[in-house]
Amino acid sequence: MADKIIGGAAYGGDGWSPRNRSLKQEMGRIWTRCGQSNEWGLLKAVLLHKPGPELNKSANPEAVQMLAPMDPVRAREQHATLVKCYQDQNVSVHLVNPGKSTLPNQMFVADLLFMTPEGAIITRPASTARAGEERFVARRLADLGIPILRTISGKATFEGADAAWLDAFTVLIGRGLRTNSEGIMQVSNVLAEMGVEVIVVDLPAGTMHLMGMLRFADQNLALAWPRRLAYKAVQALEKRGYQVVYIPDEVEATNGFALNFVTLGPRHILMPAANPVTREFYELLGITCITVEVDELVKAAGAVGCLTGVLERAEA
Repeated sequence: MADKIIGGAAYGGDGWSPRNRSLKQEMGRIWTRCGQSNEWGLLKAVLLHKPGPELNKSANPEAVQMLAPMDPVRAREQHATLVKCYQDQNVSVHLVNPGKSTLPNQMFVADLLFMTPEGAIITRPASTARAGEERFVARRLADLGIPILRTISGKATFEGADAAWLDAFTVLIGRGLRTNSEGIMQVSNVLAEMGVEVIVVDLPAGTMHLMGMLRFADQNLALAWPRRLAYKAVQALEKRGYQVVYIPDEVEATNGFALNFVTLGPRHILMPAANPVTREFYELLGITCITVEVDELVKAAGAVGCLTGVLERAEA
């Protein structure tokens, strides 16, 4: 009997089957296919949150970190249109579906996760007004079968909109109001295991996220807000072959969130409507622009990019 036990499959006997594939190789087999290692490849899947009654709390915008009171009905209609825009572009849309009332900024999913080639890092928002939103994203990713590599812990703070892939081996992270040094260290440790380097830049006072000053339209084209993007970031971009082009209209950037777009594929973006000067500028760069009305949602201090958690992009 003892010989049979020792020689059994459970103890490494003939029936033992070793797990030799890497986590990345298990994508599409054990785990749901997901991952990101660039900011411009074909967008395949996103995570959004359909806003509900929590938007009624915007009546007191300062208390919930918004810019102005929202019309909740109109905001929900605009979000539904955003979902349809993605679906019309053959992007799979998954919804957070918290299952109960949540916090009013839950819809800004980009802040709540950061996708890597091997799965997601669950973030830890910096303010008490958003503390706990990450729980619902973690649960939804688990339900979808997407690996969660790390949940930011301790006193670290990190929001996904503060990080961007420069290439498959480099991530740029902005340190500032929303992301602190401890959060960067935890993210860096996860990425180091994949052979990915982190470049840290400090964000100017009075800015929210790296996303608000830098977006990518193609493998060699970055769009930036003049006088905001750190010189160190510009150097890192140019070293990797990017042309850094500065947006022409700061009024549209401020009021219309013209830079807050999502790249659907090379030189193909989904951007906020009602930004004619910036749209024409993008089109002169060879960028195809699809527009969506988000002027009501913008009152919550975010637009298309902030609303969108990227789950999968095509590899470079």
